[in-house]
Amino acid sequence: MYELISSNKRRSIFLLFGFVLFTLLAGVAVGQFLGDPVVGTSIALIFSALMAFTSYWKSDSIALRMSRAKPADEVGYRRLHNLVEGLCIAGGLPKPRVYVIDDPAPNAFATGRNPKHAAIAVTSGLLELLDRVELEGVIAHELSHIRNYDILVSTMAVTLVGTIAILTDLAIRMMWWNGGRVSRSSDRGNSSNPLALIGFVLLILAPIIARIMQASVSRRRETLADVSACQLTRYPPGLISALEKLQKDSTVTHSASMATAHMWIEQPLSGVNDAGRLAGFHKLFNTHPPLSERIALLREM
Repeated sequence: MYELISSNKRRSIFLLFGFVLFTLLAGVAVGQFLGDPVVGTSIALIFSALMAFTSYWKSDSIALRMSRAKPADEVGYRRLHNLVEGLCIAGGLPKPRVYVIDDPAPNAFATGRNPKHAAIAVTSGLLELLDRVELEGVIAHELSHIRNYDILVSTMAVTLVGTIAILTDLAIRMMWWNGGRVSRSSDRGNSSNPLALIGFVLLILAPIIARIMQASVSRRRETLADVSACQLTRYPPGLISALEKLQKDSTVTHSASMATAHMWIEQPLSGVNDAGRLAGFHKLFNTHPPLSERIALLREM
């Protein structure tokens, strides 16, 4: 497990540089399509540097604000704070900031850049649905994300994926404002240029590729957090029972978005269990392993 934690730290660094390089590649290709690779590269470089900085220092605040999370009052949510404090003492972790989201769907997530600068958020629906033992399992799962340094790469993905979307949207608007004349201008570029065609294809595919990268961030981390949570509570049935209740509940988490979907304890959006013709395609964007697989793994412990 400690090797996996170290691996997560390394992957966080690789993911950061990977997103930056991918953003630069998108900028170069889009710039080539628009007829000015230097401008495209410069824009991508500025955006990459700015968003990488923002991702590290402010992505937790952004994620909490996007989810409409509010600080949990220590008197009104005494049981929640007691569970968090007890598990932090058992796991040797500093107590994170605790937030509550007014949403009937049962769900939770952790965010931050390291254990000293972390926060967990739970929905009002989760607090109503789970008993104390089950809630302890879910909180232990989120604290495991903090202890395993999953939160850094997860929160960075929120803003870095947005960078790709902003860059491609900017390129589309530039083409629209220029009425397509930029790509046809002989002195600035030629749309028949292979690099320009590659830039156009990348312009279309970049948001999709970024979403697949985002989805791949959390699949393995969720399984590791489940196992770590059971080691922390020393009572796997608690988390198993919680996951079974989440599996039966089909309420959509309205506080979640495509940008933050990978951060929650279970897939928060609708349409993820599609078994139709496009099931294989949809699985590319699933940010979590199926709850049935996670439950089966925990039963083997």
